[in-house]
Amino acid sequence: MTSNAPILIAFGTRPEEIKISPLLNQGLNLKLLFTGQHEHLLENNKFDFRIKPTEGTNRLDQIITDCLTQFPDERFQAVLVQGDTASAFGCALAAFNRQTPVIHLEAGLRSFDLDHPYPEEGYRLMVSRIAALNLCPTESSKQNLLDEKVPGRIEVTGNTVLDHLHSFKEGETYGNHVLITMHRRENHHIMGQWFQILNTLAKNHPELEFILPLHPNPAVKKHRDLLTHIHVIEPMKHHDFIEKLSQAKLLITDSGGLQEEGSFFNKRVIVCRETTERPEAIASGHSTLCHSPANLPMLFEEVNDSHEIVSSCPFGDGFSGKRVANLLNQMNWNS
Repeated sequence: MTSNAPILIAFGTRPEEIKISPLLNQGLNLKLLFTGQHEHLLENNKFDFRIKPTEGTNRLDQIITDCLTQFPDERFQAVLVQGDTASAFGCALAAFNRQTPVIHLEAGLRSFDLDHPYPEEGYRLMVSRIAALNLCPTESSKQNLLDEKVPGRIEVTGNTVLDHLHSFKEGETYGNHVLITMHRRENHHIMGQWFQILNTLAKNHPELEFILPLHPNPAVKKHRDLLTHIHVIEPMKHHDFIEKLSQAKLLITDSGGLQEEGSFFNKRVIVCRETTERPEAIASGHSTLCHSPANLPMLFEEVNDSHEIVSSCPFGDGFSGKRVANLLNQMNWNS
């Protein structure tokens, strides 16, 4: 493998695109592989290769199969994948099958429960076993990999999602709106219950505006009619979403990234999940787990009454892209 070969970055969802974008202006020799999941949500559709999703009886099987069978027939210094999607695992496995080093961005996150979140917990565990370089957002995620005795190099870089947020820091305030996002697979079977409780909260708090950008997944959209007292909007551009987040009173979400972004702006975040792979935000006081819809009303009142918080963001300083680029420039993939 020649040293002037590019590094291939694989991405296919909007969260992946957001988290890899701070690496794109660092002077690295890169090529991009788009894996095709969220093309209609992406704000930058420039890429060198693409995987065209095909139909199959099992969507996760098909995503991984497509990554393996459509992987670019070119030599790369390494292949970088972000996070824990089926396509991240599929592209990591394709690289491994070609004896190409795997770089895992946002490595070491663990919920220690294969069902929560499913299938992400399994995919990130498997990527860790074959990664040559693990780029961890926190010391805690690094320790997870040390405990697992993974074979690759481990570095703490912070989370690149924060690199986008500096320009919004001056406008940070506690407004009168509650920003909501709900979409996780493990909540699909009770999404109607979550939406009913959220709608009741909005009805009982007319002094607050409850805003929910509706995720395009049909398992989420089919419950839209339950949200009669919530301002339901279409998915927002990332810039507009972060501006709205920076001015929210508090957040309600089942997202992972919002726990990171919320902590950067010192927002209290109610996390509608049974567990989280980001315990740092629990320890810092930013996040509070809500294990079931029935728990949400009481938790909401507690957080709403004490929504202001001043605590350091546990996920980095917002300069992770430069840190990652420096590491990649130092790597000797042939050694």
